[in-house]
Amino acid sequence: MRHWTTSCRCLWSLVTSLTIYLHAQVYAQNLSTADIDVVTERLAQGATQSWEYGTRAEVLLELNASSYSVFSPTPLPPPQQIPSNLTNALSDVIGIAQMIVANRSTSNGNITGPQPLVNGSATGDPASVGVAVLLANWTGQSTADGLDYAGAARDQLEFLLSNVSRTNDGAISQRIDQVQLWSDFVYMAPPFFAYYGVLTGNQSLVQEAYHQVRLYRKYLRDRTANNIWKHIQLGLYGTDNGHWSTGNGWAAAGMLRVLSTIKQSQFSSSMESQQQDLADWVQEIHDGMYPNLDSSGLFHNYADNSSTFTDASSTALLASTVYRLSLVWGVHKYIPLAELCRETLSAPAGSAVNTSTAGTGTVSVPSSIATSSASAPSASSTATGTPGLLHFTSDGWLTPVVDPYSYADQGQDSPESEAFVIAMQAAWSDWVADGAVGANGTVSPLARISCTWVVINVMVVTLLSC
Repeated sequence: MRHWTTSCRCLWSLVTSLTIYLHAQVYAQNLSTADIDVVTERLAQGATQSWEYGTRAEVLLELNASSYSVFSPTPLPPPQQIPSNLTNALSDVIGIAQMIVANRSTSNGNITGPQPLVNGSATGDPASVGVAVLLANWTGQSTADGLDYAGAARDQLEFLLSNVSRTNDGAISQRIDQVQLWSDFVYMAPPFFAYYGVLTGNQSLVQEAYHQVRLYRKYLRDRTANNIWKHIQLGLYGTDNGHWSTGNGWAAAGMLRVLSTIKQSQFSSSMESQQQDLADWVQEIHDGMYPNLDSSGLFHNYADNSSTFTDASSTALLASTVYRLSLVWGVHKYIPLAELCRETLSAPAGSAVNTSTAGTGTVSVPSSIATSSASAPSASSTATGTPGLLHFTSDGWLTPVVDPYSYADQGQDSPESEAFVIAMQAAWSDWVADGAVGANGTVSPLARISCTWVVINVMVVTLLSC
C-alpha cells in the first residue's frame, strides 16, 4: 500500500509539473525584450520617410514612455517637466522632432509661412511627426536647442487646414496634385489635429479630427464588403478599390489615437458621442477584417483576396488595434484572434501554425506550442538578430511583408512593419498589465489545454483518495 501511495504521489508530481510546463510554453509564445530591441534597432536604421519617422515616434512613446503616449490612462496634456527616469526613454522621440524641425526649411526650399514638416507629395504623412514636435515644444526643448517647435507645428497645421485641397464636403486630400483620399491619412493627420487641440485648449481642432475621420469613412467604407475600407478613392488616376489590409489597419489605429486623445482630454465629457462613434467605427473594421484571417494566422495583403500574398505587417498592426480597443473602450470581441495572430508572429522557427476556422472565434493550437522549448523568449534573439523566429529574418526584419513603397507588391526590410510589431507588443503588454481582459472570450488554446490537464489531475486525485 505504501508503495502504491508513493507511486501515486510521484505520478501526481509528474502531472503537476507537466501542467506547469505546458502552461509556461503557451505563455512563452511571446517576443522577448531582446527581440523587441532588435526590431527597434531595425526601425531606427530603416526609417527615412516622413510617415516612418512619425510612426516610429509614436510607437516608441507607447513602448518606452507610455505616460507620454495618448494611450496612457492618465489625463492629457502630459507633464511639461520630463521626469528624470524618462529622459532616456524620450530622447529618441525628441531627437526625431529635432531632426525634422532643424531640416524643414531646407526640405521646403526655405519658404516661410504654412508648410509641411517634410516636403513631399502626400499631404498627411508629415503630420504624423507633428505629435512628436508638439511634445518637444510642450516639454520646453526649444530652450535647450533654440528650435522653433511651436512655429513648425503651427505651419504644419495651417498648411493642412488652408493650403490643401478638399472634397466639396470638406475631406482634406492626401495628395497635393489632385483631390484623393487614402486610408493611411486617418493615422497621419487627425491624431495631430486632436493632440494640437488638447495642448492648446482648442476644441474646434479636436472636432476637426473627428470630422476628418467621419468624412474619410464616408468615402472609403465599402458597404458591399462587410464595411472594410477601400484603399484609395477619388482623383483622376491612382485609385485602388481593393481592401488593402494595411490601409484598414492604418485607419483603425488612427481612429483609436483620436479616440484616446479625446477620452483623456478636458473635452471628454462634451464629446461623448464622438468617442462612441470612433469606437464603433474601429470595431466595424474589426468585424469586417477578422473573418478574412487566413488559416496561417496572417491576413492577405488584400483582406478578401486570397490570391494575394499573406502579410505579417498588417497582421501586427491590426492586432495592436484589438488590444487598444479592449483597453480604451472595453471591447474584447477579437482578443482571442489577436492573440492567435500575436502568437503566430512570435512563433519559433520550424512552427506550423494553422487555424482551419480562422475568423469564426475558434482557433486551434499552433503545433509547436506544446512541444518546442525553442519558443522560450530568451532563446530567440542575439544582440544583432532574431535567428530563432518563424516570421523574422535572421537579422530581425518581419516577414512576409508588403512593400511599403509599392502597396500591391511583396517586399522586405519594411520599417513600418517593424513599427507595427512594436505597436503590437506595447499594446499587448499594456493589456496584460491591465489584467488580460477578454483572453477567455472563446475556447482559446490555453483553455483547451487547461481543461485536459484538469481532467487528468482529477483522475489522479481520485486514485490517491482510494
